[in-house]
Amino acid sequence: MTIDPRIAIIGGGPGGLMLARLLHLRGLAPVVFERDADADARPQGGSLDLHSDTGQHAMRAAGLEDAFRTHARPEDQGDRLYDADGTLLFDRDGAGDDRPEIDRSALRRILLESVPPGMVRWNSGVEAIRLGDAGHMVVSAAGAEAFDVVVGADGGWSQVRALLGDARPRYEGAVFVELGFDTRRHPQVDALVGAGKMFAVGDNRALIGQRNGNGHIRGYAGWRIDEADARALGAMPPEAMRAAALAEFEGWSPVLRDMIVSGDPLGVRPLYALPIGHRWASVAGVTLLGDAAHLMSPFAGEGVNLALADAVDLAAALTSGAGWPAVARYEAAMIARAVPAAQAAARGMAAVLSGAGAAPMLDHYRARLGG
Repeated sequence: MTIDPRIAIIGGGPGGLMLARLLHLRGLAPVVFERDADADARPQGGSLDLHSDTGQHAMRAAGLEDAFRTHARPEDQGDRLYDADGTLLFDRDGAGDDRPEIDRSALRRILLESVPPGMVRWNSGVEAIRLGDAGHMVVSAAGAEAFDVVVGADGGWSQVRALLGDARPRYEGAVFVELGFDTRRHPQVDALVGAGKMFAVGDNRALIGQRNGNGHIRGYAGWRIDEADARALGAMPPEAMRAAALAEFEGWSPVLRDMIVSGDPLGVRPLYALPIGHRWASVAGVTLLGDAAHLMSPFAGEGVNLALADAVDLAAALTSGAGWPAVARYEAAMIARAVPAAQAAARGMAAVLSGAGAAPMLDHYRARLGG
């Protein structure tokens, strides 16, 4: 690498933007290639909880802690658990926890406003990446440009990862229909969710409600299903999605089923994950962060936290003056950090979608309380 390497970041999600911010603070001017037309081109998803030693640490390192605190919701850290009959088995308000929630859209806006105008190139889907002359990587979007370093922050189906190996995400055997609620129009869902998020689980099925900001709640109806059927579900019109979900939750409490009846269908989310411990032989000029490196199911709450922590460590490696060996060390540490998180995510999914009903989730919550 040169002293001031020319760096391309593929993907303008939280991890890519955090890396851009940190490099900007160090005097570099990376280019962020983002396929979206603008910041409001599509919904950004639900709420995220940032952990002290990873996500919050990154916000502090980026000088964005005050902005984060302004938009964070520490009051929304609670947990509730119901069984399929609607019996409340566990209820904790989460007061005193240090994992405050923030809407993904708010986090992205904070990060976007922290980098100079023009650093993010909107409507710039990358068509190809190849090795060029003199060891440079050539990125083709609206034209071809040479870079010293290309960082894949482009998610689970990363185009950049394909330069480092043939690993692809594997289907996790489950799908979730996403639902939207407004607390003013859906007071019954508001009451079910409580101060944070709720799970209702039983017989390899789950209903989830997650409190977001501005009076919104995200809901998810999930069950185990073959991949081909999950893809077919995603191609259905919204009311057909709703009908399919209702059929899966036949016999559940009417109060719980009403979440499916009354929610606005927003989409279908099949779950995929990379193999736990996914690694590659380091290749000078190309590296990964976040889901591109360690995609996992969402049931450990670690995805965005790992991506932000990856950005902190990668920015330090790229500006250390120690050349590519520093990036190779970053990759090894990043992979090692992701392994226990991915293992926890796999355990979490097994507990949420369990043939043993609510017992595994109840055990999980009790274990967190130390009893």
